[in-house]
Amino acid sequence: MKEFSYTITDEYGLHARPAGLLVKEVKQFQSDCTIVRGGASANMKGLMRVMALGVKKGETVTIQVDGPDEDAAIAALNGDIKLHFD
Repeated sequence: MKEFSYTITDEYGLHARPAGLLVKEVKQFQSDCTIVRGGASANMKGLMRVMALGVKKGETVTIQVDGPDEDAAIAALNGDIKLHFD
């Protein structure tokens, strides 16, 4: 399993547009992808699950990837999340 943490910088937090783009990215991979906020987590292949976490600006999330293409997935997600929030 691979993981990285990211602090959300967008003033609206993890809202529909960037969450949708992340879900679209994740669906390209076989690996299980999970987003963790505090004690809650969500499968990143479900938009409503990601949105239900209610991640706000300034909060840090952890992205966990486990599976056969985890290296490619973690590289893509690490770049993707920064692209949409920086």
